[in-house]
Amino acid sequence: MSEPSVIPMPIKMELCRVLIRETDDTHVVELREAEVSEEEARVFPIVIGLTEAAAIERRLMGQTPPRPQTHELLDSVITELGYELDRIEINDLREHTFFARIFLRKGSEMVDIDARPSDAIALGAIGDIPIYVAEHVLDEVSRSDF
Repeated sequence: MSEPSVIPMPIKMELCRVLIRETDDTHVVELREAEVSEEEARVFPIVIGLTEAAAIERRLMGQTPPRPQTHELLDSVITELGYELDRIEINDLREHTFFARIFLRKGSEMVDIDARPSDAIALGAIGDIPIYVAEHVLDEVSRSDF
């Protein structure tokens, strides 16, 4: 009889910074491993679009646009349907593309939804929503050839 395989727990991360380059189309959101010393923390950069970078920055700064933008609209829909954002998980990397899941909770019911990591982070940026990254994704990104 073989040993049951153990699925590693995803690593808790925290939003470290958003880099908006005004002279370039490349913008970066940087996550840093939480619950470890700064010297031991792994850094996880994700290249994102200007719209998502601006949304993350706006939501972190507490700025409310005069009319709801995409992330504010989605936040309102989630709330109006009686759900709350539970957590974000960046769970895969394929062909240099990251994949994420948004987990919504309503009482004991849990729903998970496919999302781009940048949209998931923008949605969660307004609250203290935990962000997790799968260990295999962090390992892949930390390789020098990535």
